[in-house]
Amino acid sequence: MKNLIGKNWVDSNSDNVIEVRNPATNELIDVVYGASEKDVTLAVSEAKKAYNYWANISVFERGEIMRKFSVLLKENISSLAQLLSRETGKPINEAYSEINRTNFIINEYIEESRHLLENVKENNDIYNNTKEIHFEQRTPIGVVACIMPFNLPSYVFSKKVIPAIIMGNVVVLKPSSNAPLTLTKYVELMIESGIPYGVIQVLNGTGDTVGVEITKNQGIDLISLTGKRETGVLLKEQVKSNSTILSLNLSSNDCFIVCEDADITSAVEETLKCRLYNTGQVCYGGKRFLIHNSLKDKFVSSLSSKMRTLKIGNPIDPKVNIGCLINEKAAINVQNQVNKTIQEGAKIVVGGRRRGAYFEPTILSNITSDMSIAKDMEICGPVIPIIGYDDIEEAIKIANQSEKTLSGSIITKNIDTAIKISKKLNAEKIVINGSLLFETDAKITDLTEMTHVKTIVLRNV
Repeated sequence: MKNLIGKNWVDSNSDNVIEVRNPATNELIDVVYGASEKDVTLAVSEAKKAYNYWANISVFERGEIMRKFSVLLKENISSLAQLLSRETGKPINEAYSEINRTNFIINEYIEESRHLLENVKENNDIYNNTKEIHFEQRTPIGVVACIMPFNLPSYVFSKKVIPAIIMGNVVVLKPSSNAPLTLTKYVELMIESGIPYGVIQVLNGTGDTVGVEITKNQGIDLISLTGKRETGVLLKEQVKSNSTILSLNLSSNDCFIVCEDADITSAVEETLKCRLYNTGQVCYGGKRFLIHNSLKDKFVSSLSSKMRTLKIGNPIDPKVNIGCLINEKAAINVQNQVNKTIQEGAKIVVGGRRRGAYFEPTILSNITSDMSIAKDMEICGPVIPIIGYDDIEEAIKIANQSEKTLSGSIITKNIDTAIKISKKLNAEKIVINGSLLFETDAKITDLTEMTHVKTIVLRNV
């Protein structure tokens, strides 16, 4: 796979070649060429050339090209899902699901964008004794750099690249160096759909090479990143010297609270759904499981029984429930975090073993609120730490002791309890009697984030 700069698919100006391997088998799938500083400069220059044309065609025309792209995704879903599964290690059924979700989101953006054309209102200026008409227009920001994660590349592509392009921006896309292949195919399909060359560029490489060059380039107007919290903090520092806008979607150590009156069956199902999806490699979703002590033993017993029935294996097999992590390094990191938690006093109920890039779905018990895993040690893998509590205030205190909490789940039959907890949780998004498997889809917000508001005032009317 090569980089796309302007009209040309090119090798890099650097000698940095990245092997993309199937983490389940270690098979070499392809190689990509890491971009250099010169490549970044050229890509931004080509993007700026394309911007003047793309920003000035109608949102309807842009939407129709995106609709053709959506059709091509459907027509190629089998090969795309196979590729996505092979390069990420996610089960093939999840790969199909993610691409189907992507397609659904694309078409939602197409429809929503057509309601964001103009806002017109009359105004009386009492100081100047005049009447005015205010026109508010949404105008594109310019060159948008989209820095992608490895875990949900297709889904995040739909949340970043699609709204940027539909609203008239041009995109410099940096796929994850661990999962660049599917997104490169997406760009090929976009061009086949009619996207003019230059509207989207593809620059491969790692975050500490091409990612740094992107943040240094002052021709980029907005950087949209999904990644680790530490990466977001570093990015803020790197762009201090320029006027680049940042849009950050960072990892979190979310809480999942099961109340005393909760339905155990439902709580277990939601736990499995949110924690084992993509082998636990999801930014949003429960990572700390706070279970009322009166239910804890029953919850753990039921959860253990369900987990023992899951099939672990090669993710390309449709019968497999649990695949592998993105690479062996990631699995080793999870193993080290589990070992640290055991050293602090936790016990393994189920799982706990690693084989290459595979890590067994694991339940840890005897977790106390002073342990690292109950605070800010976020495990990006299929590990479920069980933290017991006696009353709601204690649960809220434990949940809020992490600085990384972005969302939360509350399982209860009592709506008053749910609202009470929701008001006190330090979280942006809360789901009652369910899990926040993905971030919620705020289509209008995603679209408006990719625009400036231009106000035109017509006076003396």
